Amino acid sequence: MSDTLLGIDYGTGGAKAAIINVNGDVLGFAFREYPFFHEKPGWSEHEAMGYWSVCCEMIQECLAKARIDSRDIRGMAVSSALPSMVMVDKQGAPIHRAYNLMDRRATREVAWLKEHIGEERIKRITANRIEDHPAIVNLLWEKRNRPDSFARIDKALTIDGFITMMLTGKRVSTYSAAPFYGVAYHLAEERFDAGLLDEIGISPDLIPALHRCEDIIGEVTSEAAAATGLAAGTPVAAGQVDFNASCIAAGIIEEGDIMSNLGTVGNFGVIFKNIDFAYSDVGLSMINLPFTIDSQHTYMTIPSTTTGGQSIRYLRDQFSQYEIEVERVLGISSYDLLNMEAAKIPVGSDGLVILPYLMGERTPIWDTTARGVIFGLSLNHGKGHLVRAMMEAVAYALYDSYRLIEQSGLRLSTPIVLNEGGAVSTLWRQIITDVFNVPTVLVKRRTGAPFGDAVLAGVATGIFEDYAGAKEWAETIDRMEPIPGHHEQYMEYFAIYKSIYEHVKPDFQTLARLRGQL
Repeated sequence: MSDTLLGIDYGTGGAKAAIINVNGDVLGFAFREYPFFHEKPGWSEHEAMGYWSVCCEMIQECLAKARIDSRDIRGMAVSSALPSMVMVDKQGAPIHRAYNLMDRRATREVAWLKEHIGEERIKRITANRIEDHPAIVNLLWEKRNRPDSFARIDKALTIDGFITMMLTGKRVSTYSAAPFYGVAYHLAEERFDAGLLDEIGISPDLIPALHRCEDIIGEVTSEAAAATGLAAGTPVAAGQVDFNASCIAAGIIEEGDIMSNLGTVGNFGVIFKNIDFAYSDVGLSMINLPFTIDSQHTYMTIPSTTTGGQSIRYLRDQFSQYEIEVERVLGISSYDLLNMEAAKIPVGSDGLVILPYLMGERTPIWDTTARGVIFGLSLNHGKGHLVRAMMEAVAYALYDSYRLIEQSGLRLSTPIVLNEGGAVSTLWRQIITDVFNVPTVLVKRRTGAPFGDAVLAGVATGIFEDYAGAKEWAETIDRMEPIPGHHEQYMEYFAIYKSIYEHVKPDFQTLARLRGQL
């Protein structure tokens, strides 16, 4: 028998699982996509029980690939993209579909909170924005729009919390995830403001008990064991936010370290110690949460663009039937084909500039009404231009936050470590390197967040003394330096990018009113 550990991560567009040994070797890996449901403007949902089906499939695949007895797994942990929400009744059955982080239906509830509670008061408590539609905002929407089913809610769980419940029967969350419940969660004091919850009419009973990420909160039940192939009694840690899990997998564990993902959502994160940053003007334009490691004193700020890798997936799914067919017939990645087309296009995409706000935008503009704009389109532009311009647009969206953090004086250690999703694209990495004007590297091991979850499980169960091994195992490759002259060119286009948004911002709001979203 040998000691192994299991990690599972739920992103916005798919889930991954990995089994590792105590030397950091990946013994088994699995991935599954799941469908989105956008049935009404601003809505973005998943089938909650689909999460569980995917969990069972991936665990069984990982066990088969690892060729181990399930009793060799000494512990496991789950992470997920946040904010997300799975409402369950007293029997643990999901009520309606699950919210994922692109859902922006609760615009009227955000407006009501600003008017009756006050945006500044909420910021002073949470160090976060209600425009991110955290769980409490969405619970308020449920109460107002589906009161009968709202009355059935026992707990509002995150995606990882739902899977942890399915595994153990326990309904919990973590201090690291608590900021994504928002509105009434006091980041500095690690508690929910009961008085404020009462003012807005949301019972604290709907919020699960909070734990440290490393807490063992339960064991795999016999029912879950039968469904997954795991051994009953396997210890399960409380879990963590998926970005934190990705950071640990990439060896990003020290103050000033920076990592970027180009998953469904595009983001980067910086580890910091001084909580005053979170409550500063710049900090309040970002997403702030406790880091997994030493969560009482260490934090993560995460600038985020709502549709990062999803923007390229959108171009593929909706406008690239030829590339999809070539992938089906010849096995050549449709994304690789799109990259090849985009690589032929020069810096600035021959004057094509895109606002990549396909589902509203998060940092730093926080505009749920914003939508995609293609500016400068002419007959000389082809698909390659669109793909490259979209890559540049995502880079501009992330740089918009990076420049503010840089100006704030927060400690930043380069190179930026690029990890998951679209970061595999050499072209996209070079675009980001040039736009940010700093060196970048790529994580060699592509396992991502579930590796970080497995490391968390190892610390939680005492298999690992601390997280130092994660940094030792995180090998980086393909260092890139900014190409001379490219940053200056990109900054000219970035100025146009910013100007376009300012010009059309009022029209986004008018359009939203016409569509009944305001």
